[in-house]
Amino acid sequence: MTTVGIYIFDDAEILDVAGPYEVFATASRMHERDNPAAGPLFSVFMVGRTRSPVRARAGFILTPDHQLSDAPPIDVLIIPGGVVAAELERADLIDWIARSAPKTRITASVCTGAFLLAKAGLLDGKTATTHWEDIDDLQRLFPSVKVVGDVRWVDEGSIVSSGGIAAGIDMSLHLVERLETSELARRTARQMDFDWRRASITVDPSPQ
Repeated sequence: MTTVGIYIFDDAEILDVAGPYEVFATASRMHERDNPAAGPLFSVFMVGRTRSPVRARAGFILTPDHQLSDAPPIDVLIIPGGVVAAELERADLIDWIARSAPKTRITASVCTGAFLLAKAGLLDGKTATTHWEDIDDLQRLFPSVKVVGDVRWVDEGSIVSSGGIAAGIDMSLHLVERLETSELARRTARQMDFDWRRASITVDPSPQ
């Protein structure tokens, strides 16, 4: 079973959280239809700085399943975006992201969550993307990152970033494809009635 931990915080963009959550939960349902005796393929949970509920954008209330200090092992860590100014100043959070990433199979960002990955040093020397409105700011604040636009996601192997909001769904379907199969990713998109957009960049990690 692959564990998927999604960090949540005040003023997080709702779809940045809910989109990936729905993709991995739906992928598990699709798998179990064909494999009723099998356990869940993905276990999805939310992590907050504390266990207190957070108020996402537009007042949507989310309740963490775990807090930073007691989060279980995470195979796929997803950092959503939204209004991230306060999160960028939380040294404990940035340290947690930096320490968690080497233990995950994949650490991914949605939208302005890329700023948090960059602050944690995970995007240094890498190619990444974010919401189209924030491309210039990400490049200005983190000049060591090669920031690109007009793509749904950028796959750098253990680090993956996506464009704004709904692009997190496209990226998460790609992660299902990477971790499992293309067929499962396609079935998941079909079940969600989602038009999967696959405009992306995959960076070849092999030496030139």
